[in-house]
Amino acid sequence: MTGFLASVATLDEMEVARAGRADIVDLKDPTKGALGAWDILAVQKAVTLWWSWPEPKPLLSATIGDLALEPESVFAAVERLASKGVPMIKIGLFPDGDVIGTLDALRPLSERAELIAVFLADRAPDFDLLPELAANGFSGAMIDTAEKTRGSVRKVLSDDELGAFVKRAAALGLRTGLAGSLKLTDVGALAALRPDYLGFRGALCAGARTGRMDPAALARVRTALG
Repeated sequence: MTGFLASVATLDEMEVARAGRADIVDLKDPTKGALGAWDILAVQKAVTLWWSWPEPKPLLSATIGDLALEPESVFAAVERLASKGVPMIKIGLFPDGDVIGTLDALRPLSERAELIAVFLADRAPDFDLLPELAANGFSGAMIDTAEKTRGSVRKVLSDDELGAFVKRAAALGLRTGLAGSLKLTDVGALAALRPDYLGFRGALCAGARTGRMDPAALARVRTALG
């Protein structure tokens, strides 16, 4: 069954996402870009809150921010989150920088946290990197979008292309996810592709993706996914 990732901007929204039965609570600041990072002190509070929740509880992930793929800076950002106990860390594969060198540099950190690569559908993603991810200890790969005002990821990549990505990544043993301005109406078609999870932010908010998280919207997504 396809799970449900909810990107949250505050500690209060973490609680809303948990109450809405999100499978992954994802720390992401929508005011700071596609993969905006939380302040590290807030991350520490979020990890403490997450540990305080009773079992069974959702997984916890966090983004490192919209960083160019420079080995030293990306390593430092991932290590910073790992040092606070974040169990799942998302790294955007932006097309500028040293992609292979960055993936190689991150390999040691794959023993401390699950590393999730995020391909940007609207930034010429290179899905031939999937074997490199698996070889360097990454646990998962997902597709998202960099530009959030142009509609769903399905306007950039066809369902056949998205399905091929899911199959290829899953065959390499990677956890798979699809996101990118998804709406409730996207759930049926994308869940049929059998990704491990679908990711949402704007569809969970009252108004824009920077708005307040709406429990009723979470309930609608949860119901649609089953």
